[in-house]
Amino acid sequence: MNSIPEQGRSPERAGPTRPSVDLDEASRQLELAAHDVAVAMSCIALGDLDTAHTSVITARAAADAAEEVLRVSLGMAPSRIL
Repeated sequence: MNSIPEQGRSPERAGPTRPSVDLDEASRQLELAAHDVAVAMSCIALGDLDTAHTSVITARAAADAAEEVLRVSLGMAPSRIL
């Protein structure tokens, strides 16, 4: 008797797959964005507009990263950043 190990499903039968994404990363990015916004608000209150501006830029980058992680996990098209 020949024993052939099971090969699993063929790609034709496997159906669509989603990339494996760690949603904890989206959560982490949103927490970073919230922190950067809080820093920016404090800097504005203290009159340090240059540091506030930098914090707003990094908050936006973190929010964009969280959005991208969610888009990938949902199988959506990449966002078009303007």
